[in-house]
Amino acid sequence: TLAERTNLAGVRHILLVLSGKGGVGKSTISTELALALRSAGKRVGILDVDLCGPSIPRMLRVQDSAVHQCDSGWVPVFVGQDKAIALMSIGFLLERPDDAVVWRGPKKNALIKQFVTDVAWGDLDFLIVDTPPGTSDEHISTVEALRPYRLLGAVLVTTPQ
Repeated sequence: TLAERTNLAGVRHILLVLSGKGGVGKSTISTELALALRSAGKRVGILDVDLCGPSIPRMLRVQDSAVHQCDSGWVPVFVGQDKAIALMSIGFLLERPDDAVVWRGPKKNALIKQFVTDVAWGDLDFLIVDTPPGTSDEHISTVEALRPYRLLGAVLVTTPQ
């Protein structure tokens, strides 16, 4: 549809942050990357598709924010005094930020596709996608949904062991 093409049309580069296991610091790396790119003068968005542990809203101190609708979809939450980082996370859609999300494949995959197509990102230099740990359906859904767009690449977060 036209909306699918236009919501990511202004995004120049997409960067996935991945890992083979949990607890290695993907969300921290995603957040630090966004802040570093922002301080280099880039327009940045973060898409937090870690459905089971959406920690980026808390890291950026916007966990109490709400997501609003506009004509072209969801409006991301803008972070910082200069509102320079756009953020979309499942954390904004939960009743309580600490709620665990226990969803099966089809529902998770539909939400990821919706996050990719229905968020009004506007013009961004970089969209950083914080993924869940491991190599699951969520990763396949995310990559499939992003395939039509310019995917810059991936950062694979590992630990020494």
